[in-house]
Amino acid sequence: MRKQYLLINTLAVWLATITNAYAAETTKVYSSGILVLIFIGFCALVVVAQLIPAILVLMGVIKGFVKGSKEKPIEVEANK
Repeated sequence: MRKQYLLINTLAVWLATITNAYAAETTKVYSSGILVLIFIGFCALVVVAQLIPAILVLMGVIKGFVKGSKEKPIEVEANK
């Protein structure tokens, strides 16, 4: 009974604190100019240009791990 009372009270307090969400009442939502769009596009281009080589390197590393090393390790006098 105590757990139910605690649950009901917690739920009541939580529901009492909820308020309505109102949308912004502006007629002009986007106010940035064409230069801002060009800059953001350039930044996106730089990010994509750096992702392509990173993905290729990652694929090479994964291939190396999957393939494994088939070469015989080199024995050195100091390790014997």
